[in-house]
Amino acid sequence: MSTKFYITTPIYYVNDKPHIGHAYTTIAADVLARYHRLKGDDVFFLTGTDEHGSKVAESAEKAGMDPQAFCDQNSALFEDAFKGLNISHDIFMRTTSDRHKKSVQMFMQKLFDKGDIYEGVYEGLYCTGCEKFLTEKELVNGMCPLHNRPPEQVKEKNYFFKLSTYLKNVRKLIETGKIVVGPESRKKETLGLFDQGLEDFSVSRERVTWGISLPWDSSQKTYVWVEALQNYISAIGYGDDQAAFEKWWPADVHLMAKDILKFHAIYWPALLLAAGLEVPNLIFAHGFFSLNGTKMSKSLGNVIDPNDLVKKYGVDATRFLLLSQFPFGQDGDIKESEFTTQFNAHLANGVGNLTARVATLIDQSGGVIEKNEYSELALATFAHIEKLAFHEALQGILDEVHKADDRLSKEKPWEKPTDDADRLKLLGEIAGVIMSIGHALAPFMPDISEKIISHFSQSKITKINPLFPRIT
Repeated sequence: MSTKFYITTPIYYVNDKPHIGHAYTTIAADVLARYHRLKGDDVFFLTGTDEHGSKVAESAEKAGMDPQAFCDQNSALFEDAFKGLNISHDIFMRTTSDRHKKSVQMFMQKLFDKGDIYEGVYEGLYCTGCEKFLTEKELVNGMCPLHNRPPEQVKEKNYFFKLSTYLKNVRKLIETGKIVVGPESRKKETLGLFDQGLEDFSVSRERVTWGISLPWDSSQKTYVWVEALQNYISAIGYGDDQAAFEKWWPADVHLMAKDILKFHAIYWPALLLAAGLEVPNLIFAHGFFSLNGTKMSKSLGNVIDPNDLVKKYGVDATRFLLLSQFPFGQDGDIKESEFTTQFNAHLANGVGNLTARVATLIDQSGGVIEKNEYSELALATFAHIEKLAFHEALQGILDEVHKADDRLSKEKPWEKPTDDADRLKLLGEIAGVIMSIGHALAPFMPDISEKIISHFSQSKITKINPLFPRIT
């Protein structure tokens, strides 16, 4: 019997076009989804777009568009970008879908009927860019630290969720590992938030027009963050298909960047407990990255469209380049300025050159070889993937490529007769290593993996076209 595996990315705001930050998280989730399918697990992989709130309405107005038309246009850009990156999601969830709206209203009504939502007045600071309320201590020189602009002072009627009722339970779930928050530094960060005096939070907005109305008060729209979190359950049938929902929930992995950790690791479990639902198994928040040593910013003009990388390097190489820069989970720098050098060194002169050399040598020996596959590499790679250690997994694969190259250089099979027993034995062993490299690469570089495996699985191996033509 297969094990179910439900993985999610955050859903991405449609107020902007996709960039490599979106690609980074989504490729990582795709690697996990593909690995679990290879394991034989029953996988459901969710990604999508977050389409409500004042920020989206504001962006639509600036573009001179109706909000829904604006959402349709920009959501399609994400779908196209993910298609171009060979993302194997099972659903692309849009929060403007009728299915999501129905599910959200059912969830919110359940919490209201239970008495966990109450009416109040919010007075304080709100950043439209973040779509969240801020406290004075979160500001840097009076500015939102993410958007570098002052938040607006807001006073409005809201409905609030009784977070205080569930804080003790959520904390215990994290401390005992029932909810795993990763990496370990994020767990410590989350537990530290409990000591900062977390308060009941708003679940609605009075002055927002673009959103999902509360079922008991149509003058209020569901606060966009509260509503967006619910896509994780609406996508799998909450309020619509109970059998599907029971099959997939709880989520096995919620994957995101660390800026939305509090919403996912504290607010979301509390809302789920209030609704009588199970909590997620793993909440993993990766770090931030700079680009060529500088913070990514539209104003600096250094935001990269993943489609441009795919055009230059190809799909699989783009996936490799984004995940191989630094350990997943840490903050780091993506050295896009060195991508061509890295492509040539690791892929063209590395994986590509090894496969081409060995295929040619085998072809010269008649093409028939006894292959000895080296399974330990795939097992080691998959063990790294289990721990979301993508950088280490890829480094291990490259190490095997270098070992095989070094062995060829040392033993020089091309200097031996084409029917020499030692030559044939060596080529058979290295062909086996190449097959194992192909298997290990499958979650990361599915197309290249398939080319390697299919070519070296043939009963008669011939020369192979370059997998990664060198870029000059």
